[in-house]
Amino acid sequence: MPQQTTEIRTASFADLNARTLHDLLKLRVDVFVVEQNCPYPELDGRDVEPGTRHLWVTDGDAPLAYLRILADPNGDARIGRVVVAPTARGGGHAGRLMTAALEVVGNRTCVLEAQSHLVAFYARHGFAVSGPEYVEDGIPHTPMRRDAIDD
Repeated sequence: MPQQTTEIRTASFADLNARTLHDLLKLRVDVFVVEQNCPYPELDGRDVEPGTRHLWVTDGDAPLAYLRILADPNGDARIGRVVVAPTARGGGHAGRLMTAALEVVGNRTCVLEAQSHLVAFYARHGFAVSGPEYVEDGIPHTPMRRDAIDD
């Protein structure tokens, strides 16, 4: 049986082809809206911003995991929409994707809004809790921050 290989891809919105964009958005909607039962405006307009970077793990066909990096107005990077397909969970894809995302972010300050049950996962990538827990769409979230790294 041939071994399945995966790769991490990075693109701006302008560099995404229609099929890839469809597959990335379908993964996000399947998990965040359908699986987690959170009817919210998944398409928030930020995917198309010039500073947004889309990162995903693929096996050559469908995306297995995805996240986006936004450029906040204050210069911070904001990681969001971190998602792993149900059939790919437990394969280390989220960790690989976070490592790649932090390489893209570089030494800038980076923030995210973690689902609270994943705080320890993000802490392993250098993030610390930066505010009180809150509930969004019925799911507890915790703001987290990784401060800029001085050279």
